[in-house]
Amino acid sequence: MREIVTVQVGNYANFIGSHFWNFQDELLGLAESPESDQVFRNHGLDMDVLYRTGETQQGVLTYTPRMVSVNFQGSLGSLSSHGSLYNQIPAKSLDVMTWKGRVATHASEPLRRNLFLQSLSEEEQESMDKAALDSRNYSSQGEIQDKDIVECLENDVQYWTDFSKVHYHPQSLYELSGLWVEIQDFDNYALGKDAFCGHQHGEEIDDRLRFFIEECDHIQGIQCVVDDSGGFSGVAAAFLENIADEYPNVPVLLYNARNPSLNMDSKGRKQAISRNLHNAVSFSRLSELCKLIIPVGLPSLSGSRASQFLCIKDEKPYHSSAVYASAMHSFSLPFRMKQSGPSAESICTSGALDMYGIVQMLAGQMRQNMVTVLDVAMPAPSLSVNQAQLSLLRSLQPLTPDVAEDVEDLHAVETMNIHGAVTSVSGNQRASIYEVKDAVQAAYDSSMTIPKFSHLSVATCPLPIPLPFPSIFGNMVGQHGELLETPISGSSSRGSLEVQSIPMVTRLRSSTAVLPFLESKLGNLRKLGIDRGALGASLLQSWGFGKDEVEDMGETLSKLVVTLKPQYSSDSD
Repeated sequence: MREIVTVQVGNYANFIGSHFWNFQDELLGLAESPESDQVFRNHGLDMDVLYRTGETQQGVLTYTPRMVSVNFQGSLGSLSSHGSLYNQIPAKSLDVMTWKGRVATHASEPLRRNLFLQSLSEEEQESMDKAALDSRNYSSQGEIQDKDIVECLENDVQYWTDFSKVHYHPQSLYELSGLWVEIQDFDNYALGKDAFCGHQHGEEIDDRLRFFIEECDHIQGIQCVVDDSGGFSGVAAAFLENIADEYPNVPVLLYNARNPSLNMDSKGRKQAISRNLHNAVSFSRLSELCKLIIPVGLPSLSGSRASQFLCIKDEKPYHSSAVYASAMHSFSLPFRMKQSGPSAESICTSGALDMYGIVQMLAGQMRQNMVTVLDVAMPAPSLSVNQAQLSLLRSLQPLTPDVAEDVEDLHAVETMNIHGAVTSVSGNQRASIYEVKDAVQAAYDSSMTIPKFSHLSVATCPLPIPLPFPSIFGNMVGQHGELLETPISGSSSRGSLEVQSIPMVTRLRSSTAVLPFLESKLGNLRKLGIDRGALGASLLQSWGFGKDEVEDMGETLSKLVVTLKPQYSSDSD
């Protein structure tokens, strides 16, 4: 078994992680339910890759994500930092008191759990009592209705734990003490690096990761999601430096994520300079500390072609993070596919590949490029649509910002994942592995641009839509994610009560299409931080960066550009 440890650093990263783990929890539940579709009961995935088994002090077996979450203090909402499975014994108060004066105690009221979290509690209590009480004693009058839960989540999500249906291990949840979510101005790389190194935060976070890694038999890698919009990129960089020192042979795959709601804030010239410099510094440092980096976070997800069949509200992290989490789930499927033997009754997966194999494929080619473009089709079109092969490739749209369109790159390398594909517009006929492979081959044969090398992974299991998933599907999306010919009357947005699952396609490209993204970062760093009279030079100094260090970061970005555009080095001389 080849385990993966997941790291989530920052508030938006944890929003993405919350949706990601909800998908895994939904798959676990559907696989065990005799009433669920056969495609879920035979999904062909090894969930032990992401999960660990454990046992409470009471002897109760547990199955929790192998995950470390880092966030502000107070960012867990109503959830305890110890999780909800392993009840901690409260510390006993000391009988000896040296202070003789009056003592006043001020305690804040615990946050009240929303309807969704209340319903989870009631379900767990009901399952525990079911063996002891006759089912006739239960009354449906007090039950929380699903439609009320959906409405509550659409209007009231404040924390990433508000919609999380997963139990976490006590070692998973780490809050940076002294950094409060509402009062701390935590908007640049240097603040994050200082926070990690101070108050023993770094040592404690390292210990959390070590706990999960040391119990692995053969770890295949670490997948890390980082909120790149503020100081958490500095936290992640310092953390990744320690990982590189302690686990030099463990590949790190990094999702560099950004909340689109931040682009809605009006900002002056000084703020724009600070943000552009932070983005360049952050990307330069993070790209050095991982084997493969995937930038995600469009300035406006709602206005992009990636959300053609979605109804996204950019101001809601609960909405946009669901899309990025869906892509993350889809892309990570090959890491946990079971190998199907030739005697298997039905083949449900094909193209299994571990994290090291992905890294070698995309970053180990002659050009040594590790900055990739992530494309998604959500939902994926039916394979029966006229000119379906062309539609399959054209339906893919980038989640990576500042990507060039229709580029012809003779050295491009890509990996594509397709799962839950359907062959009929009604969505009730699922495509076999062989039908998907034939459709993809036909698509490449008909395409004007063909990558130098491509890898295809296929799974018959679609993306399950759990109850706390936001209502982001448009009225052209059917119950099984099929794209309808006519819109459904009524509400323009549909959620988990109307859509049970969707087919997905994701593609990761090592391509010159990412050049505008890299050139923007390099240009901003040179113009604002390196060139003579640069407006942001003093700001970088206040962040603790010397001139040589800033030039080294510029050199890092320049190498990434030159790798894809060799003539750039002579052009810039």
